[in-house]
Amino acid sequence: MLHFVKDLVTLGQRMRHFRTEAGLTLEQLGADVGVAGSQLSLMENGRREPRLSLLGAIAARLGIELSELLDDSAPTERAGLEIELDRAQSSPVYAQLGLPLVRAGKGMSDETLRALVGMHRELARRSREAIATPEEARRANTELRARMRERDNHMAEIDDLVEEALRGVGHSTGALTHRSVSLMAERMGFELVYVGDLPHSARSVTDLENGRIYLPPASIPGGHGLRSMALQAIAHRILGHQAPNDYAEFLQQRLEINYFAAAALMPRTQAVNFLLQAKSDKDIALEDFRDAFGVTHEAAALRFTNLATAHLDMRVHFLRVGGDGAISKAYENDGLPVPMDVTGSVEGEIVCRYWSARRAFVRTNRTTEFYQYTDTPSGTFFESTQIGTSAANDEFSITIGVPFDDAKFFRGRETTRREQSRCPDASCCRRPPADLAAHWSGKAWSSAKVHAHIFSPLPSGTFPGVDDRELYEFLESHASS
Repeated sequence: MLHFVKDLVTLGQRMRHFRTEAGLTLEQLGADVGVAGSQLSLMENGRREPRLSLLGAIAARLGIELSELLDDSAPTERAGLEIELDRAQSSPVYAQLGLPLVRAGKGMSDETLRALVGMHRELARRSREAIATPEEARRANTELRARMRERDNHMAEIDDLVEEALRGVGHSTGALTHRSVSLMAERMGFELVYVGDLPHSARSVTDLENGRIYLPPASIPGGHGLRSMALQAIAHRILGHQAPNDYAEFLQQRLEINYFAAAALMPRTQAVNFLLQAKSDKDIALEDFRDAFGVTHEAAALRFTNLATAHLDMRVHFLRVGGDGAISKAYENDGLPVPMDVTGSVEGEIVCRYWSARRAFVRTNRTTEFYQYTDTPSGTFFESTQIGTSAANDEFSITIGVPFDDAKFFRGRETTRREQSRCPDASCCRRPPADLAAHWSGKAWSSAKVHAHIFSPLPSGTFPGVDDRELYEFLESHASS
């Protein structure tokens, strides 16, 4: 494949455009450059790869620079529409319809071509709208979690890119500064801009035309939030992301940018050295890891899962659990019996009352980590839990745990707290004690809280969850500022 052009279809369109402008037939040009006209036809239709030497000969014969042939823009409006039609008909959305391909030949009018492209745009829009539902989000997230479990939650290729980017701005030790993040953006041609009117559904907005990354004022320098959001926006560009085709791709991109940001805030080499030393000292403590890099407890816990298996030879689990016991995030490759529904989804599932993730809520002192051994049907685990409070003032717990054999490497292993969990056996903690059930059954009535978001589709648009109209109106309002 030619790596110096984005795609063969665009290259073919440019070859045809300059050939016809020169008044040459396929046979005439082919005779001049030493190939059959039929071969040139395949190249102009994006069906065959031309050699670079042949492209040089064609450019010389047509009296243009080679760079003009290799430009990745469509040569004319008509050519652009033909390219868009070809791509649309190659998409999975169109393939699922089982309809024949329509070729934009010379006999097709511009009006017909515009109508066909317009219908494909609407088909793609409706497809995105159809998949931006809570059900699709859960399914896609379940599949993504399974893939990351197979990889031990580790993405070495992104760690490599991050370390290269950090070297480019001269960062080698210590917490990543706001200045270094700004330099990373500048090296890619972007400026960080803080505004108070971001679209309600967007965390950040990148203006590709004017080279700006818009961030909320709450993320102004000084906190982990600013660096993380700016790094996520930068990551989209470094990782070469395009507008997602479906919700699964959107979630994959979100995972990758989150990994990139964490890898920049806690670089692999520094983080692994820190953790290896702590392991050698038999004093691994998430609070120390957190404080060493100036990040949140949750960020440190998630980064620990990225590195634990690949670099510390440890199996591990992570849980973020609300005060009601419901899981909002979970990862495990150590065999912890995390509750899940029939589809394999864990979000919203209730963890055992005897797990550290819930027992930590009942203690009085919540400023330090809570340590506990938990016996489960899958074995015994050592767990460390920290309580936090969200922006909405809701409490949640962050838990990191390992199998019993690895407890010897962690601070807090001397704890005498030990709980037994028989879940998923309902008799463990889901059913009320027999005496309470006998006393209160039939004598009580309660109105449950309903989380309205479970019934609501996400805002649909180019980026799932972000309203296109609000996004474009925002960009327009800031374009001239």
